[in-house]
Amino acid sequence: MSGSGIEQGLDELAAVARASKALSPQVHRVARRYVEVLRGGGTLFFCGNGGSAADAQHLAAEYVVRYDADRRPLAGVALTTDSSVLTAGANDLGFERVFARQVEALCRKEDLLIVHSTSGQSANLLAAARAARVVGVSTIAFLGKGGGALASLVDEAIVIPSDRTSQIQLIQMARQHLIVESVERELLGG
Repeated sequence: MSGSGIEQGLDELAAVARASKALSPQVHRVARRYVEVLRGGGTLFFCGNGGSAADAQHLAAEYVVRYDADRRPLAGVALTTDSSVLTAGANDLGFERVFARQVEALCRKEDLLIVHSTSGQSANLLAAARAARVVGVSTIAFLGKGGGALASLVDEAIVIPSDRTSQIQLIQMARQHLIVESVERELLGG
């Protein structure tokens, strides 16, 4: 990519970031929901595929370890990390069920399932959202490309206004990092 292509890419990303400011009221609601779940003794469960799986792991670590402040650990789990569960589930139940099975086994009413997807169309994420409904777990999705089918299966869908996977993932993570910062500030009283 030439230097001008890189600059153009940054300009396009900045435009998506500006457009996503319209999502701020939703993001504030989501941050409050995370605080309610954590204060109530619940767990934040994250899942996604590919780069979104890496984002799920990254976010769970921010809550368990720390983000910006030294504080007690907060309950965050990535459903993307247990290779035995993932491979057994894929082999025995089909890849579409790898997250749904974990939701059924691990999630409780006081928890929150957070799904990351650029398309909102992945069968295993759709199944996870449906499983969450059955067990009574609240759901939030960070999406792009119009939200896809997943947008209608979750309690709150934050849809990044872009069709480019890289832009969607970058803005999703920027929003999630701002949420972690807000959660820490709220729980630490500062």
